[in-house]
Amino acid sequence: MAFLNWLSELKLQGRSLKSRIRNDPYYRFQSLDEIRLAVSLGIHINVQQATIDDWLRLPGLSIHQARMLTQLSNSGVQFYCVEDIAAALGLSIQRLKPLESILQFCYYPPESLYLIQRVNPNTASIETLGQIPGIKPVLARTIVQNRSTNGTYKNLADLQKRLSLPSQLTTNLMHYLSF
Repeated sequence: MAFLNWLSELKLQGRSLKSRIRNDPYYRFQSLDEIRLAVSLGIHINVQQATIDDWLRLPGLSIHQARMLTQLSNSGVQFYCVEDIAAALGLSIQRLKPLESILQFCYYPPESLYLIQRVNPNTASIETLGQIPGIKPVLARTIVQNRSTNGTYKNLADLQKRLSLPSQLTTNLMHYLSF
């Protein structure tokens, strides 16, 4: 009887783990078995678009490593294989090879929205801002003048409010700006 209770409890734990992995995008995998389970559930991490939280799901990766990988991706660096990630982190390939099954290496053409070099409107020059699609020279000057007068922009919503930007323009700019 005790064995059947233990077996029943084990099945319940397995179902709740599946549910947690499937429904919690911040769940940190504890083992390679959990990674295999996640892959069987169709969960992958696109390394070109991974956020810090995505990288932190992987066992053994530190916040520092997650930040570095995200910064590299955001600056336009593309990872083509697990060996690239190992090289970027200065780790052995053997350490990261077991994680390869959950990593998805997608490739985006240079003109893709996923590879846009984002611009910080708090530090960008008028010329740099003027190169962003949708920002005409008048708006670029206004952005720089407003930040000089009223301080840095906190985020995209703050920029939109302070400059009274139309929602469609703000929608287009969110792909090009980083605060």
